[in-house]
Amino acid sequence: TGSTPIGLYRCLVEDCEAGALSFKDVTSFNLDEYRGLDPQHDQSYRYFMSTTCSPMLISTCSHPCADGACPDADAACAAYEQAIAEAGGLGLQLLGLGHNGHIGFNEPAPEFPKETHCVALTESTINANSRLFDSADDVPREAYTMGIGTIMAAKEILVVANGADKADIVRRAFFGPVTPEVPASILQFHPNVT
Repeated sequence: TGSTPIGLYRCLVEDCEAGALSFKDVTSFNLDEYRGLDPQHDQSYRYFMSTTCSPMLISTCSHPCADGACPDADAACAAYEQAIAEAGGLGLQLLGLGHNGHIGFNEPAPEFPKETHCVALTESTINANSRLFDSADDVPREAYTMGIGTIMAAKEILVVANGADKADIVRRAFFGPVTPEVPASILQFHPNVT
């Protein structure tokens, strides 16, 4: 989800429309979702994925994201983890990279969160996402996101980072020390990251 992979999604949609690629046997799990947004809200990640990727005809979108509208954070996160486990885990995890090293909404923190959880968004993330809302006041302050353990359990991980302004965080994440203060740095320990 998010703006980083939009170019990749466009290429995949073009390949599907040309008959070069099919996602008919794919189950998709979104990385994250804003807490408190209805799935039909035009800024929910569920809505984003359904409109952006609908031409890909992903056959099983029964688990597009943790339920942002669910008021019980623990129940929403546990249900999502269970759905991932029942599907046999994640084959390919697509990640963007935030300016502060966040992956999903796993913000810099004193430790790596293991499973899907509810997180308070940092002001830098709220400000970065405010361009998509009428104002910064409309950006949700919390989100559900896959935990680092869930991400790291994927068989393969693809990280997309666009622009010269991401050069420093790419260096810190992939060539600096592994620390929860740069959440993406944990990917240095994954055996199959591109």
